[in-house]
Amino acid sequence: MSLTLIELEDELTHLTLAPELGASIVNWTVHSTGQPLLRHTDGDALNTGLPGKLGCFPLVPWSNRIANGGFDCPDGWLALAPNSRTDPLPIHGSAWQQPWEVVSQSENEVVLQLDSTTPFAYRARQRFHLSAGKLSVELHVTHLAEHAAWHGLGLHPYLPRTANTRLQAPARHVWLCDGAKLPTELSPLPVEWDFQQLKALPEALVDNGFCEWDGHCLIRQPDLGYELDCQATGSDYFLLYCPVGLEFFCIEPVSHPVNAHHLPGRPGLRLLEQGQSTELGFTLQYQSLQAEAPNS
Repeated sequence: MSLTLIELEDELTHLTLAPELGASIVNWTVHSTGQPLLRHTDGDALNTGLPGKLGCFPLVPWSNRIANGGFDCPDGWLALAPNSRTDPLPIHGSAWQQPWEVVSQSENEVVLQLDSTTPFAYRARQRFHLSAGKLSVELHVTHLAEHAAWHGLGLHPYLPRTANTRLQAPARHVWLCDGAKLPTELSPLPVEWDFQQLKALPEALVDNGFCEWDGHCLIRQPDLGYELDCQATGSDYFLLYCPVGLEFFCIEPVSHPVNAHHLPGRPGLRLLEQGQSTELGFTLQYQSLQAEAPNS
């Protein structure tokens, strides 16, 4: 398929974006070596036209799954239909499935915008900025519909995974899930999911939401020669997805837990009136590593 890609660069890294594919990141790489810092997107993956095959995409106006075919707003029920071929529930909002427009662009920064009417009227903006190996992503949404609605935000990056990938992401509790991947119980962290210190990723499937997070995570890739020191704002939660047998994992900064629209108190969601806004940010600082022992 024919796409218009946007290229940004700083002295250390190079970023490729696809505004027409949900304002997704295609690739983020190191200038000197070509090393991918997010999951590498090849031509075949790009040609699928699916943001879930790329490096990262935005979650607007909600993150992950919503049960029961919709949710209540102050002015009534908002019905939602399934929107993915791989999931029976509405998932990841609607912004990732629409083309965005370029608002402004320079060598190391671009602002993209989407005016959406699905599932209600909203305006989303993403600002991407590169400086000295730091990728900054700012995600902002403004409610445009006449009637108020619940909003949530997130980012869905895909990261390379090797046997020696290490993660540090301090949280206090995790949502356990049922077969539909919906939360059932808030639990203390099991030992294998406690990332207070740098730790290997679990071998078994993880697809869960973590809470009481300070927004900081460190992703160390000794086999690939780099680490990412990351900080989220507007995000007390992250989703960790570790599929079995695949060479990637996802740690997703989000403003609310899965299915928050149906949890008591709607944790992390914002009820926005017309003209009101909310935002989420995420920075990823690239740092080259010296050669280290495999189990460091």
